Amino acid sequence: MKTTIDYITKLTTIPSPTGFTNTIMTYVKNELEHFGYQPKITNKGGLMVSVEGEDTEKHRVVTAHLDTLGAMVRAIKPDGRLKMDLVGGFVYNAIEGENCTVHVAKNGKEISGTILIHQTSVHVYKDAGTAERNQTSMEVRLDEKVRTAEDTKALGIEVGDFISFDPRVVVTESGFIKSRHLDDKVSAAILIELLKTYKSEDITLPQTTHFYFSAFEEVGHGANSSLPPQAVEYLAVDMGAMGDDQTTDEYTVSICVKDASGPYHYDFRQHLVELCHQNNIAFQLDIYPYYGSDASAAMRSGAEVKHALLGAGIESSHSYERTHIDSIQETEKLVDAYLKSPLVSENIN
Repeated sequence: MKTTIDYITKLTTIPSPTGFTNTIMTYVKNELEHFGYQPKITNKGGLMVSVEGEDTEKHRVVTAHLDTLGAMVRAIKPDGRLKMDLVGGFVYNAIEGENCTVHVAKNGKEISGTILIHQTSVHVYKDAGTAERNQTSMEVRLDEKVRTAEDTKALGIEVGDFISFDPRVVVTESGFIKSRHLDDKVSAAILIELLKTYKSEDITLPQTTHFYFSAFEEVGHGANSSLPPQAVEYLAVDMGAMGDDQTTDEYTVSICVKDASGPYHYDFRQHLVELCHQNNIAFQLDIYPYYGSDASAAMRSGAEVKHALLGAGIESSHSYERTHIDSIQETEKLVDAYLKSPLVSENIN
């Protein structure tokens, strides 16, 4: 698992809020080319690598997304601080106090800052603890000598510049990985590691398989395009959501049976369950009530495929997230077992 963890650490440190993913796509593309693959950047900005299998007529698609939560400059305030507009589905409370970087489109500079509520100081503002955290009250304090909007504009900052969050990745001796953007860079690391293994060990998969690293999942339409017409199965490798009434934990692989889009394909889900039993993979079945995936986006776009979703259990999703190496390992084992298994239709009694 060491190299998978290394990839997680590397991927989380590359800024890639939705709409600003060129750097991370280039990094992954270079890695895959180094292994001996021929990945292609799609028109939409995703990355596709197609691996020919024994069966070239019925294909599989497996995805992980490389885009993350982030923000954009909404406005420059009279005192030189910035208002933000969120990119992705999360709340302002989740990023309060976080260090960030403003990626200046005009000149390519990266300017550091901190995300704070305007009424930060309890010595000045009576409502510092009770004020609502929203687009009006939250702001970016830049680490530059700015006192006016003109000072900030002189740095090149404009409305629409992307803002990325400090991932603060930590790997503990007890096996936990803490970081922002484990959703979904854990899954991307798993797919990269598997592709590396298949090439180095000269493994031929039973089905031609398209590995798609998508760029717009956090806004709901990541991989609902670029699907080959031969695709019959679609697996999204994402994150398992944890919380009240959830079975998902940080030590097993989570198989989603239903999310906000509705149930996932029953036969496909049971195929994954059977693979867990056959390969001694620790798993949980779960419902994610306020969740969507690349697989569900593909279904909404009319894809004629069986679809499924699985992933490592991620605690505090869309905030400062955490998982454990055990969950990553079980997830990698299940994805590997699935990719080496017969088609779902061939496994139905």
